[in-house]
Amino acid sequence: MIISLEPIIYGVVFVAVLLLVEGIYLTVFGKSISLNSRVNRRYELLEKGTGDREEVLNQLRKEMSQHLKSRQVPLYSVLAEKAQKANIAFSPTQLFMVMGLLGMVAFVGLSIGTAASLPIRIMVSVVMGVGAVYVWVQAKAKKRLGLIEEQLPDAVELMVRSLRVGHPFSNALTIVSKEVPDPLGTEMGVIADESAYGRDVGEALKDMAERLDMQDLRFLAVAVSIQQQSGGNLAEVLDGLAKVIRSRFKLFRRVKAITAEAQWSGKFLSGFPLLALLMISLMKPEYYDTVKNTPAFIPACLTVAGFLTANIFVMKSLVNIKV
Repeated sequence: MIISLEPIIYGVVFVAVLLLVEGIYLTVFGKSISLNSRVNRRYELLEKGTGDREEVLNQLRKEMSQHLKSRQVPLYSVLAEKAQKANIAFSPTQLFMVMGLLGMVAFVGLSIGTAASLPIRIMVSVVMGVGAVYVWVQAKAKKRLGLIEEQLPDAVELMVRSLRVGHPFSNALTIVSKEVPDPLGTEMGVIADESAYGRDVGEALKDMAERLDMQDLRFLAVAVSIQQQSGGNLAEVLDGLAKVIRSRFKLFRRVKAITAEAQWSGKFLSGFPLLALLMISLMKPEYYDTVKNTPAFIPACLTVAGFLTANIFVMKSLVNIKV
């Protein structure tokens, strides 16, 4: 039995270019860009003394809005929303350059490790370069939004404690921006800086909620806006909001735990046919030799691919429970 190593090489090359994206990102922007940092990026930039408060604010605001401004670029619109939510510091031009670099690295790896023809290597290299960036940005966005949802109840409770000891709301935002790590710390710090330069706090919170597309942040923005217009005890309002957000978060976690088995079953049923195809290609490469030259082979492959694609979407919809 002859085992073909080419499918494994394709997988190794893709994983390598995927890891290379993160390496390039951390090399260019340093560890302060990492979501695992205990000190938020805005505060670290201010502490380094690389610029004054206004320059740091302008830099962070540019990073937060640059991707949505490039949605009209062909093909980039698919990536723009995810890159915006992930707050990727790379500009759209730099992301395209990274895609090109990864494509070249993948092409070199495929040229060394496989015997595929030149057109196939070029096509697969382009797919790997673009796909690696998309998968990386999507993972970053998911992780960042998850962290913000987890940090938000504690941040609102910190605001409540600050308001109850007599601090104005702008000072409460500043305290949150210093005490809370990224990603929420930098977001709140930008709002605190914008408030110091004269922007309405409620409007700034609303823009952040729409940019991140988070319902809990919309609740916070509405609560602050209503208090500004009609008055009232903001500390009590935010205290109730913190309890609501924490209850929603617990409910989401409970639903996630209840549906975990169904979700993994869906992933298994979607991935098993592809895994079986890979194993057949590795263990018996000549398995399809007797039928691949028949007229029905290509239509049959397209039909199976269509069913597999439909299966992925169907299984995803079955386990995607809205709360």
